[in-house]
Amino acid sequence: MLRHWKPLTLFLRSPGAPLDNNLCERALKKTILHRKNALFYKTLHGAQVGDLFMGLIHTCELNGANPFDYLTELQRHAKQLRQAPAAWMPWNYRAMLQAET
Repeated sequence: MLRHWKPLTLFLRSPGAPLDNNLCERALKKTILHRKNALFYKTLHGAQVGDLFMGLIHTCELNGANPFDYLTELQRHAKQLRQAPAAWMPWNYRAMLQAET
């Protein structure tokens, strides 16, 4: 432990750094729940699609976006999504919607 003291205490030099890992633990809970539910996928491809959507939903939640609304808007704006995928990420898709109006 003494050999790794400096890297282990590096977070103490960052003001406001959290002293716990609650954010990571909450993310792991979703992963574990998904793993339990994934036992019932019929095919490997179905499990991969489920993983993709689980990742999208969790990313939406972390960025304060409603996952259902986000996925609905992606369907409605499929053409624009193909042209500029980066503009339709969960953290900035609302700006694209406002720019349309």
